[in-house]
Amino acid sequence: MPDADIDTDIRTFLPRPIIGVGAVIWYGDQVLLVQRGKEPDIGTWSLPGGAQELGETLEQAVRREVLEETGIEISQPVLVDTVDLISPTKDGAIEYHYTLVDFTADAVGGDMRAGDDAADVKWVDTNQFAPYKLWHKTIEMIDKARRVRDNQSAD
Repeated sequence: MPDADIDTDIRTFLPRPIIGVGAVIWYGDQVLLVQRGKEPDIGTWSLPGGAQELGETLEQAVRREVLEETGIEISQPVLVDTVDLISPTKDGAIEYHYTLVDFTADAVGGDMRAGDDAADVKWVDTNQFAPYKLWHKTIEMIDKARRVRDNQSAD
């Protein structure tokens, strides 16, 4: 049973990690990137995604988050990998801890627009990531997603 006294908008200094989903969304050889409109890391570029909600499957969460942030509808999401994002303060307290479950899918519809907590969204060629200063784990996830996608195409 969930803790009735936990405010779901508070995401810092929690007693446990937050489960989040992310997605490498493809349109041809381009990947969908989102500029964060809220903390943590406001203004930085990343993959679309966010926190899983109570009663929601991971697939439902990734579809909802991509649609809310970007306006894009996606194909069946395929699991790529997981990563922990842990941000300690200078004194060692854990300010943020997200366990991120990342998927890959293709764009299949919708009208691209920045929505929800996104400041901007863009399709970016995979050889043009440098100006976006992506977290090294994001680049690794995109590379893994490409391999998963290539393996699916080979089947």
